[in-house]
Amino acid sequence: MVYTLPELGYDYDSLEPYIDAKTMKIHHDGHHAAYVKKLNDALAGHEELQDKPVEELIRNLNSVSEEIRNAVRNNGGGHLNHSMFWLMLKKNVKLSGEIANAIKKDFGNYDSFREQFKKAALGQFGSGWAWLVFNPAAKKLEIIPTANQDNPLTTGKVPILGIDVWEHAYYLKYQNKRDEYIDNFFNVINWKQVEKNLLRAR
Repeated sequence: MVYTLPELGYDYDSLEPYIDAKTMKIHHDGHHAAYVKKLNDALAGHEELQDKPVEELIRNLNSVSEEIRNAVRNNGGGHLNHSMFWLMLKKNVKLSGEIANAIKKDFGNYDSFREQFKKAALGQFGSGWAWLVFNPAAKKLEIIPTANQDNPLTTGKVPILGIDVWEHAYYLKYQNKRDEYIDNFFNVINWKQVEKNLLRAR
């Protein structure tokens, strides 16, 4: 096994009542584990790729053999996206510091950021993600959606916060109420981790 499922790092019920324990267990132990297994299966026989960080694989998809590129894109993206996602979740972390300053600078205020982020997440047709990214070329924060398990790294932008809007991320608790899930997501953002991501991206 080249890639492994990271530990969640907290109890399944740590995000209650906003994200339920059963969803967290299935999401981490089921869905994420499946991405890791399928990524390893895809890379079997491709030793030249097996020692690369998953970020490098995703950033340089064109260097991956066409035979397995789609599998790496989907399952490597799923592994990368979820590995980031678990770290971004924590209750009772206040927005402050550099990330607060950057949001104010690039969006005017927190409410404007929240509105635009929710719009991107709600407007993503079908499965996918909404991301707060750092654009190195423009040296500013932006909000973008991606389909399926695509990651902003493929477009040269660095993800610092993401919300999973695949139905498996919320359907047990919220059913078809994606907007309610998105609203509650703002209660479990680990802003300290988002700030670390921003400083690393810069």
